[in-house]
Amino acid sequence: MQDTPLEIEAQRPLNSASAPKSRAFWMSYLAIMVSVFLSALDLTAIATPLPTIASALNDTKGDYIWVGSAYALSSTAFIPLSGNLADVFGRKPIMLLSIAFFAVGSALAGASQNMAKALIESVPLFVTTVTGIGGGGIVTLTQIITSDLVPLAERGKYQGLIGMIWCLASFIGPPIGGALASQGNKAWRWLFYLNLPLAGIAFTLVVRYLSVNHPEGSIRHKLAQVDWLGNAIVIAGTGLAIIGLTWGGVRYPWASVEVLAPLVIGLSLLVVFAVYEAKVPVRPAIPLDVLGNRTSVSGQVLLTDAVHGITSISTIYYLPVFFQACFGASPIRSAVNSLPGSLITTPFALSAGVLITIMGKYRPINWIGWVISIVGFGLVSTFREDSSVGKWVGYQLVGGIGLGLLFSAPIFPLLAPLPPTRAGSALALFSFVRAFSQTWGITISSTILQNSLKKNLPPTFVAQFPPGFEIAYAAIPVIRQLEPPLRNEVRAAFADSMAVIWQTMIGIAGLGLLLSLLMKEVPMGTTVDKTYTLKEKEKTAKSKDIENGE
Repeated sequence: MQDTPLEIEAQRPLNSASAPKSRAFWMSYLAIMVSVFLSALDLTAIATPLPTIASALNDTKGDYIWVGSAYALSSTAFIPLSGNLADVFGRKPIMLLSIAFFAVGSALAGASQNMAKALIESVPLFVTTVTGIGGGGIVTLTQIITSDLVPLAERGKYQGLIGMIWCLASFIGPPIGGALASQGNKAWRWLFYLNLPLAGIAFTLVVRYLSVNHPEGSIRHKLAQVDWLGNAIVIAGTGLAIIGLTWGGVRYPWASVEVLAPLVIGLSLLVVFAVYEAKVPVRPAIPLDVLGNRTSVSGQVLLTDAVHGITSISTIYYLPVFFQACFGASPIRSAVNSLPGSLITTPFALSAGVLITIMGKYRPINWIGWVISIVGFGLVSTFREDSSVGKWVGYQLVGGIGLGLLFSAPIFPLLAPLPPTRAGSALALFSFVRAFSQTWGITISSTILQNSLKKNLPPTFVAQFPPGFEIAYAAIPVIRQLEPPLRNEVRAAFADSMAVIWQTMIGIAGLGLLLSLLMKEVPMGTTVDKTYTLKEKEKTAKSKDIENGE
């Protein structure tokens, strides 16, 4: 049930949106920025060394796709639960728990001996589940805590900082992954081990500086408020759907029962979850009023958020593949070649939030972001194995500007129509949809590449691999060893096949633009939910009341 205006107003703090930020605020914000950097670095660094990891773990059946998608399984499935728990128990303990899960999972991932063992350990039990729960929780709690600390009307630069941190991880993650992959078949393990000191820093900062309010009540009372059944349904549904997406066209044909059964059952459970949430008697994981307006639904939560997740992750994952397959670049070189897009994304992620704060309007920046993204994907689709440096650098810059603007801008139309008390639930849904759509993005691009390669690769090259061998990643280390003209033919086949990915992204980004036109321009709020603000803020407000004789 939606709060009444009086109830909403009663939960808002008294301080002005323009009040100067204290040292406690900035140290708290530093804690969450380091945390989101930790999660983003892990996600973006893994794309570049995928061919090396697949080779090192003796992957001959396309299990490499689990390196990206299996992480998404657990992180996506548990996002609604992390948001629900944060509303009930408070932000700080759930953030600490997420960082701890992430660290344990990273240690286990680095210790995997082969792809088969990695699958046995990660999917049902330890590695990916633990790491994914932690990574998903970190991303969700970062957005929620930001909404707790800063009113929406002045959140532009702070939301931009989070976007900038994410883009910075995208900037340095691929070179780190590429450098480790270039050192041999064992050095890639440090990609996961390096998370441990970063997790330690993030954990320490959160413990020391993130001093925020939390709801009162006994543990038993709080446990009773968690929507356990709803979260169980969404975890099961998301997990099954992602398994179907990951296996489809890689491990099994799309029409096989192994793919269709989990995919259909999983999506059906997500529909059941939506129906159940309308009638849940306790605090629902996703309150219906979050979805009860046109702007929130079109602005990010279900539609444009999904489109951006698909297009952005496809760029992160498959640009390094292009450079390795078509240019013969090493993992580290492919990461360097991908830097122009990542580098320009960072300042534009920050500038989007700043511009929205200055203008007091969010629709123009969202529209501009989608238009530039469409143009960028169109330009990138012209990449060929003999493209000049000026072409592949300049065209990446255009695409990076569009994607950078959309890292920060869509959060504003999501929250503007909602009361501050619904920010946590809305942002949990925001993170869930983006993570779920990223799995679709990896799967869509992987399927396009596999199917296109089957049509475009020379038969003499395909004949080198056993029947049923998935060659999209596994073939890349072999290409540079080929003799002309076969090597040139294979590189041209990869370029033509990857062009289909970018052409598909043009259409998907066009859908994002059309959906963004449904946004309404709603005035952005100047208050936050008092329940979760900095403890210092509450103390300051009381001190002012005493000084004023109230």
